[in-house]
Amino acid sequence: MDKFNLDRYSARKKFWKLFGGEVRIFDENRQQLLFFVKQKAFKLKEDITVFSDESQREEVMKIKARSILDFGTTYDITDAASKQKVGALRRKGFRSMFRDSWLILDANDREIGSVQEDNMLLALLRRFLSNLIPQSFDITVGETTAGKLHQAFNPFVPQFTIDFSMDQGKKLDRRLGIGAVILLQIIEGRQG
Repeated sequence: MDKFNLDRYSARKKFWKLFGGEVRIFDENRQQLLFFVKQKAFKLKEDITVFSDESQREEVMKIKARSILDFGTTYDITDAASKQKVGALRRKGFRSMFRDSWLILDANDREIGSVQEDNMLLALLRRFLSNLIPQSFDITVGETTAGKLHQAFNPFVPQFTIDFSMDQGKKLDRRLGIGAVILLQIIEGRQG
């Protein structure tokens, strides 16, 4: 099975690891673990290794911040096998304070799409009243919706369902999509 060729995934972050992070990404039925991340807490510059499983023997991808501060940083995503840059995700600094928003960049740093929280009103309610309101994100490539991320209502175990099924032409490299999910759970998850 090509882990990056699926249309649907399920991701969950370990509850007691809110300041570091253990993220597990499964197939849509949570039958098979596909990706595993164990991130250390309080790192000045993010350097995330994505493994194929909990043994942490086989690296699949690297996600590395270009700078120390993550407020508007760009995160390069590299394929571990080929050592080639796949693309990058750039957090939209001030805009992300009120509504999570990221740019998707290709391997040459050209903007090809975005990841954006569902709507401004719900985003503000999440930040100022209750982080119990589940988040949803739209992933677009050009003007086309390439994916949707939905957080399940569970205040103890942050979980996302990931759906790329509307991206029939595979315009979004799934490695960038999986990288976005990991960053949303590790970087944005610190806000809650």
